[in-house]
Amino acid sequence: MADTDPAGPVLDRDEVDRALARLGAEHEAIETSLLALQDHAGRRLLEGAQLTGVTQERWTATEASITLLWTYFDAYTDALRTARDIRSRRRWSSREDLVALTELLRGDSVTVAGAASAAARSPAPDGARQGRLSERYSLVALVDRMNELYAASLDMVVAADAVWSALPARIDLLAAELHRTSRLAHSVGVRPGEHPAGDDLERITRTLTRLREQVVSDPLAYWKPTEGSSAPGGGRPDTTVYDREARALEDVRREIDAVLTVRQDAEKRIVRLRDVLSRADRTLAEARTARGEVLAKIAATEVPVVSGPPTVLQEQLSTAAEYRRHAQWHRLSPLLESLEQKAEDELLRARESLTAVTAPLAIRAELRGRLDAYKAKVARHGLAEDPELVERYEKARRMLWSAPCDLRVAEQAVLRYQYAAAELLGGTPRVPEQGGPDDRRGPGA
Repeated sequence: MADTDPAGPVLDRDEVDRALARLGAEHEAIETSLLALQDHAGRRLLEGAQLTGVTQERWTATEASITLLWTYFDAYTDALRTARDIRSRRRWSSREDLVALTELLRGDSVTVAGAASAAARSPAPDGARQGRLSERYSLVALVDRMNELYAASLDMVVAADAVWSALPARIDLLAAELHRTSRLAHSVGVRPGEHPAGDDLERITRTLTRLREQVVSDPLAYWKPTEGSSAPGGGRPDTTVYDREARALEDVRREIDAVLTVRQDAEKRIVRLRDVLSRADRTLAEARTARGEVLAKIAATEVPVVSGPPTVLQEQLSTAAEYRRHAQWHRLSPLLESLEQKAEDELLRARESLTAVTAPLAIRAELRGRLDAYKAKVARHGLAEDPELVERYEKARRMLWSAPCDLRVAEQAVLRYQYAAAELLGGTPRVPEQGGPDDRRGPGA
């Protein structure tokens, strides 16, 4: 409705009828809204709850606003009834009636007695009105005031109801899942003070218990209004704490699953670990034997020292077996993961040691194979009885098949035999890198 000027012209009968119809529609709409607010589930919950914090403060103000709303509405109803009574006196209203209706419909004709005490605890459009014994409004201003109080009251009720509808039920579901997880964790030895996941479960339990108590008593502490929104209930429940604890519980569940997996295949993993460490020990033993053979058969060669098997891995493996016997799965799980990686590393180290130790024997075998390959090639060309070739072959052969063998000298002897064979065959042999593979096809291939 547009604002009216009490000092303006007197309304005629048609204008009065239109104004009354408009005010009647507003009255019906306001009454419907007030009754809906009165029956709102959130308001009933607020009335019966033990509130704290910001919710308690806002509900105290909102209760005063709702009381004041009904006071305003009753005054509005009385004024509208008075205007209708005046209009219904005569079919054709007199000048005096129209003046009275104009004043009633346009002027500050509504007096709200005793409203100051209630308004003192509710938001008011003008702070100067606080402390007055009565207030005067025009019907239009009174409607605006009621709309303002209604929007603020509904916003508070809707926000509290939205939090109560969303969070407690979700917290209860998460608490039930937490209880099941805690029982499962306890069955596999994941307990507070003994495993980090057990400590996490205890902390999540405390947090959820405290969160539910706070949500029930102070729901508005967990409400995020939508920025820039003026609609009542514009916003959403703040689930930050709930979401964080839900993620933490999911992490714990994954940890428990890992422990359960360990319980199911612990014996196989321990047997596999024993096998890997046993292979590593046998490889190191083979490397130590080979080192003695190399020192006896190969002269002037640096042979790396072979270390013994690490006793710490065997001790940890014994600890793992002990954990399994006593069903301490939460301790066995991380130990097995660490041992499996260390065991693979140990086997790789043993193999590298064996390769490094036997390298001189591999070089000698390669030189022997190269020498015999050239001898066979020379024989195919009918030059096997050449005196120079026979002499150089025998010299190289004695070096390679005698102990200790000087690999550097023996390689030079093999090279001299290759050059001599190449000259007789009319080609030039490829000189291989020391200790490397040779072209077994022979010179001039």
